[in-house]
Amino acid sequence: MSIPGTARVVIIGGGVVGVSTLYHLAKMGWSDCVLLEKNELTAGSTWHAAGNCPNFATSYAVMNMQRYGLALYRGLAEEVDYPINYHVTGAIRLAHSHERMMEFEHVAAMAEHMGLTMDMCTPDQLQQHFPFMEVHDLEGGLWDPLDGDIDPAQVTQALAKGARDLGGRILRFTPATGVRREGGEWIVCTEAGEIRCEYVVNAAGYYAARVGEWFEPYGGRGVPTITMSHQYFMTEAVPEVEAWTKAQGRKLPMLRDPDTSYYLRQETGGFNLGPYERNCRTAWTTPDDPMPEDFSFQLYPDDLERLEYYIEDAMARVPLLGTQGVKRNINGPIPYAPDGLPMIGPMPGVPNAFEAHSFTFGIAQGGGAGKVAAEWIVNGQTEWDMWAVDPRRYTDYTDKQYCIDKAKEVYGHEYAMHFPHHEWLAGRDRKLSPNHGKLLKLGGQMGAYNGWERANWFAKAGDDTSEEATQTWARSGPWEQRVREECEAVRDYVGVLDLPGFSRFKLSGYGAANWLREQIAGALPKVDRMTLGYFPDERGRVLTEMSILRHGADEFTLITAALAQWHDFELLNARLPEGLSLEDQTRDFTTLIVTGPQSRQLLSGITEADLTLSWLSLQQTAVLGKPALLVRVSFAGELGWEIHASNEDMPEIYEAILGSGAKPFGMYALNALRLEKGYRSWKGDLSADYTLFEAGLDRFMQLNKPQNFPGKAALLKEAADGVKRRFVTMIVEADDCDAPYMSTIWHGDQMVGEVTSGGWGYRINASIALGVVRADLAELGTELTIKIYGKPHKAVVQPDGPLWDPENVRLRDQGDVKDADPDQSASLQTV
Repeated sequence: MSIPGTARVVIIGGGVVGVSTLYHLAKMGWSDCVLLEKNELTAGSTWHAAGNCPNFATSYAVMNMQRYGLALYRGLAEEVDYPINYHVTGAIRLAHSHERMMEFEHVAAMAEHMGLTMDMCTPDQLQQHFPFMEVHDLEGGLWDPLDGDIDPAQVTQALAKGARDLGGRILRFTPATGVRREGGEWIVCTEAGEIRCEYVVNAAGYYAARVGEWFEPYGGRGVPTITMSHQYFMTEAVPEVEAWTKAQGRKLPMLRDPDTSYYLRQETGGFNLGPYERNCRTAWTTPDDPMPEDFSFQLYPDDLERLEYYIEDAMARVPLLGTQGVKRNINGPIPYAPDGLPMIGPMPGVPNAFEAHSFTFGIAQGGGAGKVAAEWIVNGQTEWDMWAVDPRRYTDYTDKQYCIDKAKEVYGHEYAMHFPHHEWLAGRDRKLSPNHGKLLKLGGQMGAYNGWERANWFAKAGDDTSEEATQTWARSGPWEQRVREECEAVRDYVGVLDLPGFSRFKLSGYGAANWLREQIAGALPKVDRMTLGYFPDERGRVLTEMSILRHGADEFTLITAALAQWHDFELLNARLPEGLSLEDQTRDFTTLIVTGPQSRQLLSGITEADLTLSWLSLQQTAVLGKPALLVRVSFAGELGWEIHASNEDMPEIYEAILGSGAKPFGMYALNALRLEKGYRSWKGDLSADYTLFEAGLDRFMQLNKPQNFPGKAALLKEAADGVKRRFVTMIVEADDCDAPYMSTIWHGDQMVGEVTSGGWGYRINASIALGVVRADLAELGTELTIKIYGKPHKAVVQPDGPLWDPENVRLRDQGDVKDADPDQSASLQTV
């Protein structure tokens, strides 16, 4: 087969994900695309995959992707005229505890939100689905009628046929050997020739890191992925299973025991058992075990001894499993990202390059992954917010050892529950505040935020700080009283939060202000003022929020969430015209939040800054004689300032503030405080699933300004047509659990929206939920119902504004003799 000299897109890797990407590109009208595979299609992880196809996922974005993919698979054979063995058997998941049942309740609610049905089951109902199972020790379980298994090779070949029928080209036995950049285009090299293309996709599976090395000279990074050894085995035929199948005319449903960590399904007349063991093994990570140049259609030696515990547990659960011998064992390589989720989207730092790799459940996710990848390439955006799998969620801390440690942790806890106050222990202390040692001495219980260690809360002597204490969905725990005390200190006196890792970019150059006006929906502040800027996409949906600090006519500091560092830098850099300068200063400075009614008095003792300047002002000054930027703002919603200073100077400043009586507070308290003010969180309340109107950002938009910013036409149309959904703040009659993300909101028997974030407000002493609902229900006093872990709770819509200090009197503080702004919108003065 001849090599084409040009193509619009070249995909490197012929597993199910790469082929699905080719198929979806062709479906979107991009047929001039080529896929390169070094061997035969499916030669990597796809060929030895078990082919399980769950809808279940604890991530809403991932579940949505799987939902789409499985629906695609159910009609694919007929669509492309290619036979596929796809058994939609349904599946049960077992719960050994009340906490697991609560997790199932929440996942079932998310499923219902996207039109799927998952049923909660009693032990007896579970046994009706799977009659050969022991249920005496179970709390209950979950039934998904659309779960099942598919032949990985057949579904890949079906997608390949569909892609070819639409004009896509697949070149088998044609390994890519490298890339280079010429004239704004990519040259993909093979032994058979070169292909010039606009876009290139790394879909190389467990070879993704090696392919990623080719892009490092063009701004790329080491791909954060590790290969794990995963085993499953098939038994000989079990007569009782064969008899049941013959009588029922169908296979047994899939069985998963997440608390023990395995799946069990029928394979022809026997069983297929696949554990995720704690004593797991990485592959190809040491000098004496190098990655081979080609591992196509190969497996590792059997290593069943490390599965012994799981095999014994499964045989106790389903005694028939132990009646027959092992027919075949599969021990093959599977790629793992540090959080166990794939990477689909823009390749960080590299223009016109994308990634679609590191799938631990590639068959289940392959159909949807191809759609997401193709949308990124064709549209530059995706239908759904897919930050959960965006490669830019990992930044500069993911070295090889981090990836190894996290992959082993995630693999060994594949079915783990992700409790709201639990922190995983592997891969920690990657990036430290200059005050880190002091935080630990103060009792700081740390959490990781884009690799930065921040204190979540501060424990006192005798507090239970064990990992076991965090294994709960409930609000209560050793942290609750301490978080309350921290919030009360901010309310009544003064608190200080050490906040390393704010993503921080310096924008400068002639015309910077005009350019920035063309990117945001609102206006710019005056010099020595700040505002919040919202960056929409072409649909008017929220891409990101940045604090815009203006130092001069064309000199700005842009500050955004820690996790948004690479996302937001690339958003700006990709649009940046010649002549402007954008510099990432995230590691050069650190931040303290000093806030509370006594914060002015405290700061007056350590700085000569003008502390009468109004809310949203900023000034270059000195604190303890150290250069600092003082910003009159507080995410806690009290009188307060942010202090931005160098890493070298901040420890002395922090010590002085503590010595002056400020109480240290952590991220849990900050979250509670911001909820009471209705302040939004990125990728929770602010995501690309919502327009700026839907996110309640009306006051930050100026649709009549002359600049034609992205999404302006869409927002004008939405305003003319009427906004269909609205952001609301609700007070919830909750019990011991607050509403988690994507809890469903109901009005009578109709689902009318979803929760974007929730928690307890310690100043108002109530449970708060922020969310998006049908617009006609966003009126003050509307009574709604929120399902929290399966239980309905009354929720009442509150006024469109803060719950605490609704007039912002405390935040502005009437002692500010220079503060004449009547409200926030008026304070965002523009030029």
